[in-house]
Amino acid sequence: MSSQDRATELAAFVLRVALGTMFIAHSLLLKLFVFTLPGTAKYFGSIGLPEWFAYVVFALEVIGGVLLVLGVQVRLVSLILLPILAGATWAHWGNGWMFGYQNGGWEYPLYLTFLTGVQVLLGEGAYALRRSRPLLFRSVA
Repeated sequence: MSSQDRATELAAFVLRVALGTMFIAHSLLLKLFVFTLPGTAKYFGSIGLPEWFAYVVFALEVIGGVLLVLGVQVRLVSLILLPILAGATWAHWGNGWMFGYQNGGWEYPLYLTFLTGVQVLLGEGAYALRRSRPLLFRSVA
């Protein structure tokens, strides 16, 4: 393995753990403990989404975050989480660009959407428990 390949594997690992940690923190710390699940459900309802969908998003974020940290089927998990982040971007769209604005802008969710897309392309990286097959590209070697 070349030094560039090793660097790419380590970069994918760091991104994977960072994204997984963000999903776990955002779901458990923010949705569960700060806003509570019923409060999160009411927020979903207030922006025109079904309230029950908040529980689905919560579960996907927790499970997906853990799978990302562990390195299990990272490409597939990241692909599944992409619409959640796109939805978060949509939910914050009317609040302006900066996430520091009142009610949070769309800058941070859009950034996370792109990072998750990069994770789909990179895959697990180093130290993964279970490697997934490439979704888009296959080696021609």
